Formats: sequence, C-alpha cells, structure tokens
Amino acid sequence: METTLPLYIATIGFSEIVLLLFFLAVPVGLWLWALLDLLSSEFENGSNKVVWLMAITFLPVLGALLYLLIGRNQKVTSLPQQ
Repeated sequence: METTLPLYIATIGFSEIVLLLFFLAVPVGLWLWALLDLLSSEFENGSNKVVWLMAITFLPVLGALLYLLIGRNQKVTSLPQQ
C-alpha cells in the first residue's frame, strides 16, 4: 500500500511579516545600534569598552539591552569649551 504525504505550500501573509519583523529585525537593529554606539564612544577605562564589546557580541540581545540601559551612562562626556 502506497502512502502519499500531502504537500503544504504556504504563502507569507501580513501576520507572518509582522512576526518576522518583530523577532528578526528588531533584535538585529537593537544589536547594531548598541554596537555602533559602543564603537563610536569613549570610556574612562578602556577595559569597560572591551567588556561591553564582549557582552554585545556573545549575548546579542541581552548584551545590547544591558549596554543601552547601563553602559551608555559609563561613557565619557565632553564638556563644552568656552
């Protein structure tokens, strides 16, 4: 007796696109934002930058969130020159 499996051909609808954006584009955008902000910033202690780079690289979403919430406050701010 021969059995046949039904073919399932799916099309991507609006809800799937929204889910893809939420689960792929948002984390990647958050990761890129944190990475670019980190690389363009200066820190008082050079090891802080390395630690944040490792956190963002090895724990992409969690590291990026932690950097954006905590790490941005550790950056050196320049005072306006008079």
